[in-house]
Amino acid sequence: MPPQLLPASAAAFAPRATSVNVVLGSKVEPWLTQTLKRINRIKRPLNSVPQHQRCLTETLSSPNAIWTLASLMLPKAPDSELRKDSNPLIEAIFNFQLLHLEAYIVHVDMVLRNEVAYKLTPDAIESLIEYHKDIHCVNAKASTYDWSEKDQQCKKLHEDFVQAINKFVFTTHVSALEGLEEDGMGELLSGKSEDVKNAVMNLIKPLLPPPPRIVDVVRQPPLLPSSPANASMWSGPTTPSSLPAPVDSWRVLPSSPASTSADSQASIWASIAMTEVQLPSPTPSYSQPAFSQPYSSAGLYYSSPVVTAPLPHLSLPSMLAPHCGAGYNSFGWDRYQEYTTTM
Repeated sequence: MPPQLLPASAAAFAPRATSVNVVLGSKVEPWLTQTLKRINRIKRPLNSVPQHQRCLTETLSSPNAIWTLASLMLPKAPDSELRKDSNPLIEAIFNFQLLHLEAYIVHVDMVLRNEVAYKLTPDAIESLIEYHKDIHCVNAKASTYDWSEKDQQCKKLHEDFVQAINKFVFTTHVSALEGLEEDGMGELLSGKSEDVKNAVMNLIKPLLPPPPRIVDVVRQPPLLPSSPANASMWSGPTTPSSLPAPVDSWRVLPSSPASTSADSQASIWASIAMTEVQLPSPTPSYSQPAFSQPYSSAGLYYSSPVVTAPLPHLSLPSMLAPHCGAGYNSFGWDRYQEYTTTM
């Protein structure tokens, strides 16, 4: 698409020019001829391109050549000051106003882009600026939370709108000139007014608060196994209490017919003295020490104590002789097995 060429009168804060820039092609469209004949009170010859260009330029350059692009329904006051009523019609009458977006034509191009350019009148620009400052900014400040630069941000938001609305130029196809009326006035047809409403309302930006600051979470480095016990809350997950604790190999006792656990057996055997255990003594075919050491020489493994019954105290023949009056031969050493079994 060829570049858009606009006159100096279309720039921001530029006054309206005394003459509209009109560029026509080598051939005039029939609809343009019919439109110019309809709006002219005085019959003028329209037999050539220069005649069409002169008639259209004089018509659009008239001070009364004001177009109504669209109409906006805007509130009269901030939300906190609006009137509340059970009747919606009463609320609409007292709380809203109709703002007409009036503009004038600054450029007509029927050669390169086939478009018409409109610029808002100073009165329409001033009305939009007042609405933005007194109503929109007040509602925006009331609907957002406070931060340190809120007033400066709202002021900058209004200044940006003032610049944007003064630079606003609406362009449409040259067929919009079919809505031309007497004295150069007119209005947009074919639903183009809705496009103007959307374009103007898009210039009214919301007040955006700054995003929340991201706070860096300082994580404590992992502690070594030698860390103090009070730092266990930062350590890794602990072993569930439902799992059985590991048992050292030196605590395991040999299998026993008792139904108690290994730890209870160890505590019972440790509490019983050597002299409290009474078991039938084996045949004294060998000599046995009075007690044996319950731990091995290595000191790492536990061995069950060897329980022995005390050997019977046998009286010698020399000790029995004075009492019994019997000699060595009469004592009966050949009956040694009987004494040992009865005792």
